[in-house]
Amino acid sequence: MPIKNTVIIRLLGQQDYLACWDRMKQFTNQRTEHTPDEIWLLEHPPVFTQGQNGRAEHVLNAGRIPVIQTDRGGQITYHGPGQLLAYILINLNRKKMTIRALVTQLEKTIIDLLAHYQITAFAKNDAPGVYVGGKKIASVGLRVRRGCSYHGLALNINMDLAPYSRINPCGYANLVMTQLADLHEDSLDITTIGLQLINYLNKNLGYTQPLIQTQMGTPYGTPESKA
Repeated sequence: MPIKNTVIIRLLGQQDYLACWDRMKQFTNQRTEHTPDEIWLLEHPPVFTQGQNGRAEHVLNAGRIPVIQTDRGGQITYHGPGQLLAYILINLNRKKMTIRALVTQLEKTIIDLLAHYQITAFAKNDAPGVYVGGKKIASVGLRVRRGCSYHGLALNINMDLAPYSRINPCGYANLVMTQLADLHEDSLDITTIGLQLINYLNKNLGYTQPLIQTQMGTPYGTPESKA
């Protein structure tokens, strides 16, 4: 099986943002042409993250929630429990995929997942992410280094949306955020939704050999050894 069709899926639960970001950078710096791609599913404690082009005026009143200047694209956003993060660590050169094509496939993945829940969603050419009606339900922000991507997508599932009122989300003063729990009547399990998301990611990104792990790799980019 060609390595470009292999992906390691890591189900990581709740992770500190700074520690996770550091590991993404280390993974990207240390990976080789023979390192399988990885997708990390996780949640973060409450945190605002400011993209490379982020403007300070879009942080209205952070309060006690930390604001972290990060290296992804885009402006300010919020992460917190009940939001599903999928960090996409892909060798784009090996996949022969442009960054624009990756963003499009990530947006399509979210749209496909929401369609499973009978929710009609769409993307915008001028504002990356996924929208339902006039509200935003998912954000996409990436960094490419050495031909490889990291960071990824954030899908609001069942979270406290109030912190979004403390910022101009994604740099838009009047942007209203929404979440799956407000659009779907049945109870939602974030782990189940994460596995459904992975199925659509595998399909849209061309992975036919997913390997599921529940820990960080040791060393970076390799699955844990088995006894």
